[in-house]
Amino acid sequence: MKKLSMYLLLVGLSIATMTAQETEEETTQDDPSVKGQFETLIRKSGNYRANGKRYEVVNVIDLDRLQRNVIDSLKTANNTISDLNATIQEHENTISGLNSKLDNTTENLNNITQEKDSIDFFGVQIDKGTYKLIVWSIILTLVVFLAFFIYKFKNSNSLTQQAKIALADLEEEYEQHRRRALEREQKISRKLQDEINKNKKGI
Repeated sequence: MKKLSMYLLLVGLSIATMTAQETEEETTQDDPSVKGQFETLIRKSGNYRANGKRYEVVNVIDLDRLQRNVIDSLKTANNTISDLNATIQEHENTISGLNSKLDNTTENLNNITQEKDSIDFFGVQIDKGTYKLIVWSIILTLVVFLAFFIYKFKNSNSLTQQAKIALADLEEEYEQHRRRALEREQKISRKLQDEINKNKKGI
């Protein structure tokens, strides 16, 4: 009787060991994803019918393990989502900062371009083309005034020279007239003296 009990015990242990090994092999070969774990749980479950309905009987240990794995997967997924949201927010902040810098750079570039294309003229920023037009207009006006003054100066100088020549001619004519008048006066004086001398002789 004792031998039979020992034999049955050994057979039972062998069957339990083989079952555990098979279970371990199935566990190691199962899909580790949540979907795979659900499929494994359903595959390992037993079923029965009662009142015309089909029921699945699952191992509580496997169900607890699946619950823990699902909760861990959800936590991991939530952490991943949080990390991704933080990364997205960080990227959005970076993009916002870059857009702000780009706007500032664009504004500075526009200001530099405007300053490059314009000139400060008496405290007013004007376009280079307008500035050149104003400057050349001023230069042209000054050239016209200079030409006018040169013409007036030459004309006045010519008139002065003519006046000098006319004055010299007038002085020469006056000198000749004075000389002739002096000569006539001397002739008249000699005639008068001759007449006086004749009158004295006649007396």
